[in-house]
Amino acid sequence: MKKSLLSFMAFLLIALSAHAAEVQVGAEQTAEYLPFLTGKRVALLSNHTGIAGDKHTLDLLIEKGVNVTALFGPEHGFRGTAGAGDHVSDAVDEKTGIPILSLYNGRSNRPSNEAMDQFDILIVDLQDVGLRYYTYYITMYRMMDACTDEGKTVIVFDRPNPNGYYVDGPVLDMKYKSGVGYLPIPVVHGMTMGELALMINGERWLPDGKQCALRVIPCKNYTHQTYYRLPVPPSPNLQTMLSIYLYPSTCYFEGTPVSLGRGTDKPFLCYGHPDYKGSNYSFTPHSMPSAPKPPQQDKLCYGVDLSNMTESEAMQKHLDLSWLIDAYRNLNIGEAFFTPFFEKLIGVSYVREMILQGKSAEEIRACWTDDVERFKQQRKPYLLYAE
Repeated sequence: MKKSLLSFMAFLLIALSAHAAEVQVGAEQTAEYLPFLTGKRVALLSNHTGIAGDKHTLDLLIEKGVNVTALFGPEHGFRGTAGAGDHVSDAVDEKTGIPILSLYNGRSNRPSNEAMDQFDILIVDLQDVGLRYYTYYITMYRMMDACTDEGKTVIVFDRPNPNGYYVDGPVLDMKYKSGVGYLPIPVVHGMTMGELALMINGERWLPDGKQCALRVIPCKNYTHQTYYRLPVPPSPNLQTMLSIYLYPSTCYFEGTPVSLGRGTDKPFLCYGHPDYKGSNYSFTPHSMPSAPKPPQQDKLCYGVDLSNMTESEAMQKHLDLSWLIDAYRNLNIGEAFFTPFFEKLIGVSYVREMILQGKSAEEIRACWTDDVERFKQQRKPYLLYAE
């Protein structure tokens, strides 16, 4: 009862904050950064989420007379239309004629020497969703590393984290470091991109303990309890706020044979498998631009529909392994339920082991509680906004 009351009170605070002064993202704070850009060649690492009011950050910079000489696009590309992990080629922005230099090109995910020679200052403006396996922060990290080597300055235009109101999940065991988990942080780290950049610098997580020449332009009227609706979907398969709130709980199906709705109109809002038993709910994943080869493609899957959950219910779930455990027990295929990718997502070995042993979601959660508390203390010096 006490836990339910606290959860309700926490959500009430979040809901009330929706009526506070409107959040202004870093890109809108032009007086805070334009003086640093005068006479400089500027590169912009962004995508379709780089919105400042009613225009793209790129258009705002050009309107203000900034000399933008290069654009970089993360996973999903500068316009945000590529699928997860897809090769993204270099291109030219049709509106401005500025070259777009991909950082998700299947090679090193690091800019070439020629690309680095095209700018003096890098601006990072990406809408993150606060998950360790959401790759935008990894792109920022790699660009911070490259800029440090080349003596370039990085300016982060900060944006709210829609999952920034809590911290949850195990801290990454670095033996599982990968393209979907790069830093020793919990699955749900509760930090903005700007705060995370400060932590990368402060904890000396760049190679050889290097530190980047870094400046963060904070948001205004934002705290970690501010309810913030994203103006555009951050990536092709996170189409709604409900999917963003459920993403910390449903993404682990990517490390199993279970479909989480890619290739349907409910990605991350349902789960199922052709052999799932006892369900009247069904769906069939098909190839589509946002999911060219979805798991269980063209197969009738039975399972669970989460799309009727309210946003407030989803927000209170935090990281919930109960749906993963339900599918594991229902399919009854033992170790074959998991692929090696599962550890890359969850970040530790003990979660798989405990599920195989029949442990509950609550028993597993207890194993990372201390890690979460230690991380919350570790990150405190880098927080820009009240918790």
